[in-house]
Amino acid sequence: MFSHDTIAAIATPPGEGAIALLRISGPEAIAIASGLFQGSVSCTAMKPRQLHFGKIVEQGQVIDEVLLAIFKAPHSYTGEEMVEISCHGGSLISARVLQALLHAGARLARPGEFTQRAYLHGKMDLTQAEAVMDLIEAQTTRAQHAASEQLAGRLGEVIAHLKTDLLAAVAHLEAFIDFPEEDISPETGRAFQERLEKSRRELLSILATASEGRLLREGFSLALCGAPNAGKSSLLNALLGRDRAIVTPIAGTTRDLLEEMASLSGYPFRLIDTAGLRETEELIEQEGIARSHQAIARADLTLHLVDITEVKNSITPLHPQELLLFNKIDLLSDYSALCKAHPEAVFVSCKTGEGLEELKTAIISRVTGKLPRMKEQASSTVAINARHQACLQRALASLDTALELFKNEQPPELLAVELHASLQDLGDVVGASSTEDILGEIFGNFCIGK
Repeated sequence: MFSHDTIAAIATPPGEGAIALLRISGPEAIAIASGLFQGSVSCTAMKPRQLHFGKIVEQGQVIDEVLLAIFKAPHSYTGEEMVEISCHGGSLISARVLQALLHAGARLARPGEFTQRAYLHGKMDLTQAEAVMDLIEAQTTRAQHAASEQLAGRLGEVIAHLKTDLLAAVAHLEAFIDFPEEDISPETGRAFQERLEKSRRELLSILATASEGRLLREGFSLALCGAPNAGKSSLLNALLGRDRAIVTPIAGTTRDLLEEMASLSGYPFRLIDTAGLRETEELIEQEGIARSHQAIARADLTLHLVDITEVKNSITPLHPQELLLFNKIDLLSDYSALCKAHPEAVFVSCKTGEGLEELKTAIISRVTGKLPRMKEQASSTVAINARHQACLQRALASLDTALELFKNEQPPELLAVELHASLQDLGDVVGASSTEDILGEIFGNFCIGK
């Protein structure tokens, strides 16, 4: 599972820039760099974490002038000997420096291999390693804050606390099982049950962050649907804060799906403007309407827009989970009857902006199940991903079984088996017993050089 060879990669994104950064990690990292670097101080004589100016020279040919720093194990990102080289940011220059490193004996790093080595050397747990990619891919300040908290070990601390509580219960239980002659009685009655129920509540609390974790990492899709001229394109522009969609009084202006990313209260959302829904004989518009229905079916939430000046009969829902939205309230002086008839609806004017903040609050509440916080950076310090969720659900199932066994006065050996299983699943969250397949799946999604 773990390779002890020396790896190298370009750590900065492809393309041209002022600087490109290359990393080398492994037992021969400093030796490989030493054979290519020419400066006033040799790599072997350098002090760690200090930049030195020099040149990368291969077979007598100068490739580039660079800045180079060494990092001694275990005080490096990977926990191994490491070298970082900053060269000019042209694609050709960085590629030539990388080739020189590979010719000198390094191997091209696989995606995520630097962070995987950091995890394998105990520099971080698995939740922190996953947070590295979350931080890179964060699209909003709220997502960045959540990833930073996880990278700092917040989720690992919560899991460690849970494991400590369960270990105490298991230790007392197993002492009774192993040494009955010592008359060590387990925590019986209500006290033992309360300890397990407390752990159960904490597990449920962590699992409750799964929807927010998914929202922060992946974003949610919002389909803007309704009859022609209900204001879908105007709403798209209002939520984006710029004119992205064409808006005209002509019905059927939008013929195809138009998608844009936006940040609402610090959460990433994909807004989908759709063609107006109506009966038509025009083939192009029919195709657009068919795509609108597909968008409604796929979206995480549908915003059903209705022109408040055109409401005559009952409104037929477009989707069971839709959020009803009455637009153009600036054109009516009194719409109190509609408010009473549709208490869950939101009333807005895309033209004046009235009601847009209430709409954003309603969207976040529908998606996360709670009211949004005032500040983007005030996100939960724990926001689990799908892998964490699966591990924690297994831990919860074992804990529930243990509680049921206890209530039915079953032998303590059976309780101990279930509590051990729960501890195992908690350990899987932080990577205490991760298999090569799990690590490959996680780090295979990283970029090369990270």
